[in-house]
Amino acid sequence: MKRILTEADIEPAVRGGSVYAAGGGGWADHGRMLGRTALGMGRPELVSIDELSPDDWVATAAAIGAPASTTAWEMRGGDYVKAVQLLNEALGTPVAGLMVGQNGKSSTLNGWLPAAALGCKVVDAVGDIRAHPTGDMGSIGMAGSPEPMIQTAVGGNRAEGRYIELVTRGATAKVSPILRTASDMSGGFIASARNPLPAAYVAKNAALGGISMALDLGHAILAAAPKGPAAILDAIVEKTGGRLLAEGVITRKEVRYTNEAFDIGTVTVGDGARAITLHVMNEYMAIDDAEGNRIASFPDVITTLSTAAEPLSVGELREGMRVHVLHVPKTLLPLGAGVLDPAVYPPCEKAMGIALAPYALEKTNA
Repeated sequence: MKRILTEADIEPAVRGGSVYAAGGGGWADHGRMLGRTALGMGRPELVSIDELSPDDWVATAAAIGAPASTTAWEMRGGDYVKAVQLLNEALGTPVAGLMVGQNGKSSTLNGWLPAAALGCKVVDAVGDIRAHPTGDMGSIGMAGSPEPMIQTAVGGNRAEGRYIELVTRGATAKVSPILRTASDMSGGFIASARNPLPAAYVAKNAALGGISMALDLGHAILAAAPKGPAAILDAIVEKTGGRLLAEGVITRKEVRYTNEAFDIGTVTVGDGARAITLHVMNEYMAIDDAEGNRIASFPDVITTLSTAAEPLSVGELREGMRVHVLHVPKTLLPLGAGVLDPAVYPPCEKAMGIALAPYALEKTNA
């Protein structure tokens, strides 16, 4: 399944990634910049994992931070390239491919530019189909492993003297918080390359085909766009297999930025007995009904869309806005080993004050 990524794939990657962004996943214009810069530098090639040798190294190209924050972040395309270069130097050999930790408004395209610049492949695999708050969730099962891994981070607000280059080695769960701290110190958003692993391991533990899923959804959205918002919503529902769980006005938004580079809080849609509460940790992690019953929970896809059928990030939401809420159950999604790892949930549960693991880990084979 070799596929040269072209100009015609940039907007579908952004549009499809925006749905899977689940309220986070970066910025659409940042994603377009990554795509255009990649194509100006080379011919990024999307390949399936079985087109690599089992012992080829595959690393995760990622961006770390809080997409809803109002901090003065700065991340340039070259930062993604530098992060992979630093990882290659630490590893002692170039990686053969780059996967991404998650889909998102820009994160679907995180691997394009370094792949084009450095001559490796974009692997059609993601740690998680949807966006998530911690690197451990996209680490395809490495969060609970004591095995030392390499993680790098590059970027920062140059004018404020916040630019950082960081190379770390250690157990994934111990190193990931260091990169989040670096993200906060850099201005809230930083490029990363992490966890080089053999392709054979990726084949068994990643959510395979995740980038193609975002591209296919994006193409469906663009095809429906001339017919208007209702047609776009129908296309999203048909392509994802999900449903529009609710439509209503945002009656309350309480989200705060933390120095761990997380946006944490809640968004309430509707009022009275029909109100629902969306729990936020960078992305939408759960939905409770008015009586506190859980009706959707990570790793389900949970997305807010405007009346114009535009996916909205948490940072774009305002009280008084009318939104649609999309829900795609996890049983309809390929799940990477990271979201099935009990070790990834305690930090999020502590930060949010809600249970996630009982919902995420039940009936995962359904």
